[in-house]
Amino acid sequence: MATARKRGGATAAPEAPDRRQNILLAAEKLFGLRGYHAVSIRDIAAEAGVPLALVGYYFGAKHELYHAIFESWQGSIDQRLAALREAAGDLRAKDTLERILAAWINPLVELARHPEGQYYALMAARDLASPTPESERAQLQFFDPMAHAFIDTLQQVFPAATRGQVAWCYQFMLGAVLHHLTDVRVERLSRGENRAADPAAQTALLRFVAAGFRGALPLR
Repeated sequence: MATARKRGGATAAPEAPDRRQNILLAAEKLFGLRGYHAVSIRDIAAEAGVPLALVGYYFGAKHELYHAIFESWQGSIDQRLAALREAAGDLRAKDTLERILAAWINPLVELARHPEGQYYALMAARDLASPTPESERAQLQFFDPMAHAFIDTLQQVFPAATRGQVAWCYQFMLGAVLHHLTDVRVERLSRGENRAADPAAQTALLRFVAAGFRGALPLR
């Protein structure tokens, strides 16, 4: 499954799309590595190799550029919602929970492995751990609707559970997956047996999350 990124922006000159995209990628990288408030527009321009004024020309103020990053990745959210609809086609199947969770987990893990997605995933993880007003607005607009869609469907799988209980499990899943994508300590704790963000651990991650849902939520 290819990484889904919705691109957009001006195309006034032949080089415009590449320069605009370079700015987005540079901003993702710096925001992911340093955090929103530790990065200036000048830093982003330098990283992208473009004149300082060009950042403002394409995106406006820093908070608008930050917002544009999430907007450019709307395709990855649409991808997960499409996978959710497919997974929820038969709620009576024994593996329905696993298919729903895979619709959420697998595209995100793939995104983090993609050269264009790794810093976006890191930025999102950092912003969840240390939220800012800018990240809260992005969560509200881009991620909360997807979260509600998954929670709605998971409530159908666990009809005896309250929405609050399912929401807790959704957040626990989010924490486990983002930690898997950003953690490097596991290499030390395993004495070198494990590799950070190893795709081979994806199956175990899915089983772990599914067991958590089943263990925490009433079945009837």
